[in-house]
Amino acid sequence: MSSFVNGVPGLIPGAAGFSLKRKSNSRRRFLTTATSVAGILGAGTITYPFMASMTPSHRARARGGPVTVNLAKLEPGQQITVPWRDQPVWLLRRTPEMVHKLSEKTLTEVLRDPYSNIESQQPLYAQNLTRSITAEYFVVLGLCTHLGCVPNFHPQAADARLGSDWMGGYFCPCHGSKFDLAGRVVRNVPAPSNLVVPPHRFLDSHTVEIGVHTKLS
Repeated sequence: MSSFVNGVPGLIPGAAGFSLKRKSNSRRRFLTTATSVAGILGAGTITYPFMASMTPSHRARARGGPVTVNLAKLEPGQQITVPWRDQPVWLLRRTPEMVHKLSEKTLTEVLRDPYSNIESQQPLYAQNLTRSITAEYFVVLGLCTHLGCVPNFHPQAADARLGSDWMGGYFCPCHGSKFDLAGRVVRNVPAPSNLVVPPHRFLDSHTVEIGVHTKLS
């Protein structure tokens, strides 16, 4: 944009400054808008994971649900571990000899709670000498009742590592607590109570569902 000043063509006074001002304002608006958009996008980037964390995932929802296990291929004397609510659950198929030992009077004399009188440690339908629905299958949380360590499975009696009086069962390596093959705690060890029997039921003779109580008739 030009004009004649004293007969000489030139710029209108103040035009250059006006043009620069317009460019500066436009640039400022652009930067402001860009910053706002970036802020919104940034907030979305931060907020989305936060909001997503507020919504339980499918895996998280399923984690608290019941777990079904088929025990048909489990051999007598064998034990498997399955996760339930982020805790190890042991499923032991006891032999007739194992079941017989659980009813021996000499064994009950060395146990702290041989008749499962502490009701919080098992459902009513497992409040018996075998602490189970059926004597053959034992379902129990694999966590020591002292400080939550995972005991080791030592099914053989008189284990050389545990002494001639070892009756077969579970030994906690953390602080030396001992439990028999029904999860009953031995006297004079740190663990205060028997291992916990979780709610469970049998859907058929070899299929157990952990996390659902058996209906008492």
